[in-house]
Amino acid sequence: MNKVNQAIKEWYSQDLKDRKNWYSSVAAAYNQARPRYHQKLINRVIELTQLPPNATILEIGCGPGNATVAFAELGFSLVCIEPSQDMYEFAKQNCAKYPNVEFINTSLEEYSPEEKRFDAVLAANSIHWIPPEVSYPKIAKALKDDGYLILLWNMLPEPNFQTYQILQEVYTKYAPSIQKYEGSISQTETLKGFEEIVINSGFFKDIISESIQCEAIYSIDNYLLLLNTLSHYRKLGESNLETLFTALREKIAQHCGETIPIYYLSAFHLAKKILQ
Repeated sequence: MNKVNQAIKEWYSQDLKDRKNWYSSVAAAYNQARPRYHQKLINRVIELTQLPPNATILEIGCGPGNATVAFAELGFSLVCIEPSQDMYEFAKQNCAKYPNVEFINTSLEEYSPEEKRFDAVLAANSIHWIPPEVSYPKIAKALKDDGYLILLWNMLPEPNFQTYQILQEVYTKYAPSIQKYEGSISQTETLKGFEEIVINSGFFKDIISESIQCEAIYSIDNYLLLLNTLSHYRKLGESNLETLFTALREKIAQHCGETIPIYYLSAFHLAKKILQ
């Protein structure tokens, strides 16, 4: 197993209860600060899949609905499962004006999909939380014979390398475990690792992958909220996070002013169901 796939395995190797509640304590921050999925990618997904206007989509781990809204706005019907009660409540609020969206507070592990019901199954930054021996057979069962798997990704948001070098002093002192800079090359390698898992599942074929480089401007407060939702920061614990964020706030204000630009890859994988 390569390094990328080993890292991916660590995400879904946790106890199911822990995985279900991993983001519960930061649901509000996640809802406010996580970037949405680029509309160009959403449009490209619809173009390639040729989903009919009356298509029904199963979404796995919808979170607060960051991807759900984009598909609901296009008129699709969605059944969205979300294991975190807190995330589930935000998703219902964010999609309240879309009557064709249904939410179920459960995990894919505990969900029994109706066979061949869905035109597509969508997972936005969530599929890596589920063991592939569980996720892909269930997804294939839920899909119609001509159905698509749609994986959306917003990769790790980072400042540019020059800003990172300025902040590295803070990370070296307070959080040496997360001071590594990824950049687009490393993020592309991670995306290839996700693609490899889909291929190796044996349930999907004709995989298409595309990505675009995105930029967003964050206030310092929102940037720290964003960092607070990232798993490798969550592992530090509240006390260590408070110390780290205090130092980061001071350093960012000193060198960047009131805002900080961040960059990340936004991407998708599409794959067609293999008829068994």
